[in-house]
Amino acid sequence: MGKYKVILSGGGTGGHIYPAIAIANEIKSRYLDAEFLFVGAKDRMEMEKVPQAGYNIKGLWITGLQRSFTLKNLSFPFKVISSLWGARKIIKSFKPDIVIGTGGFASGPLLKMAEMANIPVLIQEQNSYPGITNKLLAKQANKICVAYDGLERFFPKEKIVKTGNPVRKGLLHIGGKGDEAKKFFNLKEGKTTLLVIGGSLGARRVNELIEKELDFFDTQNVQVIWQCGKLYYNKYKLYDNTKNVQVHEFLNNMDFAYGAADVVISRAGAGSVSELCIVGKPVIFVPSPNVAEDHQTKNAMAIVDQDAAMIIKEEDLDADFENKFSQLVASSERKDELGSNIKKLALVDATKEIVNEVEKLLKK
Repeated sequence: MGKYKVILSGGGTGGHIYPAIAIANEIKSRYLDAEFLFVGAKDRMEMEKVPQAGYNIKGLWITGLQRSFTLKNLSFPFKVISSLWGARKIIKSFKPDIVIGTGGFASGPLLKMAEMANIPVLIQEQNSYPGITNKLLAKQANKICVAYDGLERFFPKEKIVKTGNPVRKGLLHIGGKGDEAKKFFNLKEGKTTLLVIGGSLGARRVNELIEKELDFFDTQNVQVIWQCGKLYYNKYKLYDNTKNVQVHEFLNNMDFAYGAADVVISRAGAGSVSELCIVGKPVIFVPSPNVAEDHQTKNAMAIVDQDAAMIIKEEDLDADFENKFSQLVASSERKDELGSNIKKLALVDATKEIVNEVEKLLKK
């Protein structure tokens, strides 16, 4: 048995990149001599994040189709042809034993070409509502690893395995990191710590809410770790170190950020939801309404329906936020209840189970 060669493709947002890296790390821990190649979209964040994790990456010239008619769409057919050609070249020269797709634009052409070359394909779908790329590729894929029930509406039932979503390794053991985390962020004793996460790029409406409520948080004896995202950092950094607020563009030490938090406000992207289940802290979800098929609301409701989190929709923030937040902060019973209920929903061994499916395909 020679050494295995694995291509992983996924990107555009952290939600597609981190699962791919987690899967690669797990394969590497089982097959030390395995060879890896990542394929992403040129000029997207995977081109920076994947090499930081120690893997090679090649970029394809591809973007998503804009929903509304724009001039960008005119170049779309050319990008598709160019990226299919590029994907075919990559597959011919690298000769992978398996191709794994975690979603995002670049995984489309790559998985399509792998399927045409009869190379085993595994798709990892993070959301409760799949994107267009994965729906199109599912018929030919060999296995589809999912994190939610009910996906046989979109995918062939016999190919689905419910594994959960891969999460970053450091998050599995944040229980004992509370004191260290408080020191790391230089937090004050006796205050409630609120962690605000809006995804890697940031979330405009969440940021506007936090800015508006800074005085309110002060009256509630709350200190804030605010990850405002790359797109908004210059706008909000002036609040850093005022009124017990610290503003971060990006949090590299998520284990400490979660470890320090008493309450979390978060978007409801699939990766964030999976991480928050493992972390087991009380969460208020503010789903983004601007995503395909409103899947963030569906992701959040899957948790809220189990009495394991709270949800406030963007249109209700002005009316409901202060009331709901102050009630939660005031009740340590409610905080404990939400924290322990969400933890019960965690699928802790997701990465291992996905790689078990990868191994089955490799051994065929």
